Amino acid sequence: MTTRTRRLLTVLAAPAAALLLWAAAAPLGGVDLTVDQAGTPLTVGPLLIAPAALLIGFAAWGLLAVLERFTARAAMIWSITAAAVLALSLTGPLAATTTGAMLVLMGMHAVTGGVLIAGLARR
Repeated sequence: MTTRTRRLLTVLAAPAAALLLWAAAAPLGGVDLTVDQAGTPLTVGPLLIAPAALLIGFAAWGLLAVLERFTARAAMIWSITAAAVLALSLTGPLAATTTGAMLVLMGMHAVTGGVLIAGLARR
């Protein structure tokens, strides 16, 4: 398998993993995934999850490709950057309206980031 194919599959696996967690928590588990967006309640569902995970996946891949072109330590720089972005993204779910929603949303961030970090940084 080529590096390009493996990375494309990784980017596609990230939203799939997040959607699996969403399916287990929201429709099956009954967790209401609502966040407070500047005073307006927003329900997080597949139409928000999949595009966001794909966008971040392709952006991550793009950054890694640029780093590989200009530095010999691209994987290390990218991994540190990706871990920092993941840590910062975990603050977003703090706006959830319930503790259950916050934990599930943090889990979706962690699963998405984990898939991308593990799959894209690998040689």
